[in-house]
Amino acid sequence: MTSHKPRLILVHEPEKACFDRLVADGHQPGRAAEIASYLAQSTDLAHEFDALAAACLARGLSFAPVALDDAASVLAGEHLGTTLVWTLTDGIAYFRGGAAPALARLGGFKTIGADDSLFALCQDKFRAGAVLGALGLPVPQAGLARDGKWLVEPPASPAGWFVKPNRLGAKIGIWADSRTSDLGHALELSRRVFAAYRDDVVVQPYVAGRNVRASFLGLAPAAGVEALGVAFVDSGADFQTMADSLALYGDTGEAAKAAGHYAEPELVAVADSQPLADARIRTIAGGLMSGLGLRDVFSIDLRVEADDKVHLIEFEVCPGLPCFDFRAYCRHQWGLELADAMAETAASRLTG
Repeated sequence: MTSHKPRLILVHEPEKACFDRLVADGHQPGRAAEIASYLAQSTDLAHEFDALAAACLARGLSFAPVALDDAASVLAGEHLGTTLVWTLTDGIAYFRGGAAPALARLGGFKTIGADDSLFALCQDKFRAGAVLGALGLPVPQAGLARDGKWLVEPPASPAGWFVKPNRLGAKIGIWADSRTSDLGHALELSRRVFAAYRDDVVVQPYVAGRNVRASFLGLAPAAGVEALGVAFVDSGADFQTMADSLALYGDTGEAAKAAGHYAEPELVAVADSQPLADARIRTIAGGLMSGLGLRDVFSIDLRVEADDKVHLIEFEVCPGLPCFDFRAYCRHQWGLELADAMAETAASRLTG
């Protein structure tokens, strides 16, 4: 009887593969590079594949990083009962990572993360917001515009509105003037986004408060909201822009560091100053886990006001694992560096 060693397969979409495909589809190279920067965690994590392999080996696992375009052929040769598939990035539109959990489900493999339907939902902010609202979660109601025309008009908002692309992440298409008190300017921003990226925009009432990131990695399958790391993300600005994001991650981030333009936001535990808000965020996370199906690994972006009012902005089924905030979470919550935290999570699913 042949013995198969437990194996973690990490499926990732490289930036260059995405960039080449976008240019072939007619996107301007500069804009294609901005869009592909969403996949910077693939670039960043590649530097740690050796560390991941060593961490897995120490726990009795083998490790294989697999580029998305090779995933179907690689999985076809894997053993069903001992292979775990971890998808690094999501995507159904500009990015294609959502194909990986679908392939895993088609093949009957175990997976880390939410089911593939959520990989599609989370990258459509308007639809995701509608679902979150239907679950009774405190998400701002949104309008939707395309190339200067309303598809759904936003609600009135005395504090103004915030405008962001509907299907793009990593702050792509968010500029210094993305907060506006003029719906005419919101429509102008929708023209700008459509011309640059061919995307719609979500127009949400602006909500006050500080930015919060809630991170989750379930080292054990039974981990719940007690394992959530909830931190203010203080960057010195009301919100982060695309320029801020490009200065943090991937090859562009490396260049920014070399030039001395790298400014990592400060992380401060919400519970230290606003324990009621922290408790409310954990309740929201519990609702997302039970009502939406988030599990294993995810992040949530929120805004918290001084009176502990919490606004849910969006969720990610593929949080930026090599990003500063998730690394800090792994150290604080689990006492582990990223590679060991990932390997420990995989081992708990494969070997118990």
